[in-house]
Amino acid sequence: MNDFYITETDSAHAAKVLLCFVLEKLNRPIEEKQLYEVAMDSGVVNYFYYTEALDDLLKNGSVSRQEHDGSVYIVLEEKGRWGADYFNDTVPYYFRKQLLTAALRYFAKLRREDEADIEIIPEDNGCKVRCTIKDGKLELMKLDLYAPDDDQAQLIKEKIMLDPTGFYSRIIGYTLGLEEELPEVDDI
Repeated sequence: MNDFYITETDSAHAAKVLLCFVLEKLNRPIEEKQLYEVAMDSGVVNYFYYTEALDDLLKNGSVSRQEHDGSVYIVLEEKGRWGADYFNDTVPYYFRKQLLTAALRYFAKLRREDEADIEIIPEDNGCKVRCTIKDGKLELMKLDLYAPDDDQAQLIKEKIMLDPTGFYSRIIGYTLGLEEELPEVDDI
């Protein structure tokens, strides 16, 4: 959490601008709980200003709530787009950048979690790290790796989760690059 907050007198207005700004930059509806998590994780907006700002934006028509497949989404309306553009400079660049960075990290993490399922299975002599790499519903690879202890298993999991697609690509690239090893024949 960052200790460098917008001053209290500016916070309500700044929080509204920041929420519209991040919705505009992401350019898609966002689940309400996701918007909340991004705002809280950024360290820029506290709970009270977030709640007040979202309520005000909903009341004045800058954003709307829409339900789809059992989830509630926050959608930036034209009034909110205009407000984000017009008032953008009233909030320091530092705060806008920090909130947008938090949002991009959050959605990248969700994407990685959708690409890989990793389970650590304790065994008598260590752990099995079961890794499944997916593309949507298509299972591309299932791989079990041995780790001598839970700490190393956790490390393997963390490293794969940094870039599941890259992990899969490197395995495939290595496999496709393999060639049959031919025995060397000395001059006869």
